[in-house]
Amino acid sequence: MKLSARNQLKGTIIEIKEGAVNAIVKINVGNDNVITADITLQSVKELELEVGKEVIAVIKSTSVMIGVE
Repeated sequence: MKLSARNQLKGTIIEIKEGAVNAIVKINVGNDNVITADITLQSVKELELEVGKEVIAVIKSTSVMIGVE
């Protein structure tokens, strides 16, 4: 798979929470770091996503916000 997005993190799905239209997918990308993605239920089905499946989190963003306490 070739993409223009340079931020690609391999990981394993650890949780999928399905809603009415979308699903929240949590991916462990190593060292207990978790990326959370909000995708459509249709995408979950088409990609055959399930807990334990290895995936690649692709991050493409024009801006990143950072906050501190």
